Amino acid sequence: MFMEAKLVLVGAGPGDPELITLKGINAIRNADVILYDALANEALLQYARPGCITRFVGKRFGCHALSQEAINCLVLEYAARYRNIVRLKGGDPFVFGRGQEEIEAARSAGMRVELVPGISSAIAVPEMQFIPLTSRGVNESFWVTTGTTKTGEVSADIKLAAQSTATVIILMAMSKLEEIMDIFTTHGKSGTPVAIIQNGTMPDEKLVIGTVKDIQFRAAAEGMSNPAIIIVGETVRLHSSSLHQIVNHTVQKTINS
Repeated sequence: MFMEAKLVLVGAGPGDPELITLKGINAIRNADVILYDALANEALLQYARPGCITRFVGKRFGCHALSQEAINCLVLEYAARYRNIVRLKGGDPFVFGRGQEEIEAARSAGMRVELVPGISSAIAVPEMQFIPLTSRGVNESFWVTTGTTKTGEVSADIKLAAQSTATVIILMAMSKLEEIMDIFTTHGKSGTPVAIIQNGTMPDEKLVIGTVKDIQFRAAAEGMSNPAIIIVGETVRLHSSSLHQIVNHTVQKTINS
């Protein structure tokens, strides 16, 4: 049992290293060990004190990724020798970050646990592009959903979201883009605007805007890939270039026909 050891789950934010809380920075500064994910910006490691152990435990560019069970074991392994273990996780630890699983493993071993919330990419990435999640007179809610379940199937929640007037933010879904857009089309949303933002809040950010019926082709033409966020809903029209692009595309199709 590790009564003296503490696990601190820290939300690293959406990518931009300035979009982390002061509490998160202080946790990094006090860490003996930092286990960080692929979506946590490595620039944040500059706050670590000399001698702090930093270890990458995510997946990037096809390199081997530790299973969640292996990461849990690694936390306990370091807890046997060090007091402050930080898990630095992209976005927020409780938004598709599997933070609860790590908390349960740590507590079962007698570790103390703290959590530092992070700015979720689901909210920050659209906002940094001036795409609101809600807007008076346009919609009354927003959904945040994963693209696929752990079995690899499209989440059933997307079918429910497609029937609403909500802005729908879909994470980890580029491999299922066609199937997801088919769901929205089935529910009469073929003309609904869509934005895809890759590497949101980062210098190499890419944005593609279209509609449900054409976003797959636009994304393919621009070489869009993960990590990316898909935003479906009428609030996408409020982006400065959105309406111009959508109208131009419609006019061009009319001329060509």
